[in-house]
Amino acid sequence: MKNMGMFLNKVMTMKIHLLAWSLALSPLLTVQAAEDPPADSSLARDQAKSVSEAVKHDAKVVAGAAKDGAKHVAETAKAVAHEVAAASKEGAHEVAATAKRGAEKTKAAINGQKKPPAADKPPAADKPPAPDKPPAR
Repeated sequence: MKNMGMFLNKVMTMKIHLLAWSLALSPLLTVQAAEDPPADSSLARDQAKSVSEAVKHDAKVVAGAAKDGAKHVAETAKAVAHEVAAASKEGAHEVAATAKRGAEKTKAAINGQKKPPAADKPPAADKPPAPDKPPAR
């Protein structure tokens, strides 16, 4: 899952950069066409206003894309964190069960018994297998 999150992060970053470049270059084409000053100053003002509005719009689109990408990355990170926490909890339960069995065996050995009582040991079939591990056969 970690590799999936990194892949999605790279894809979103590439999309944001591509969008940013395409939006950044579009006003340059308009500016290039307006390099020859028109005879009417109101037309020049209108062109400048049009370019300014285009740049503002493009900046808003890029900011929105960056925000969406950040949300997506945060959601992926949250999912990965939940999986890690679940795996850590399962590992802690396994360690605790192993320690308990070890304590029972030690107690039985001290008391002169060959095996500890089997009634305390939970059956393995009650616990579902971990999602990353294949089921026991």
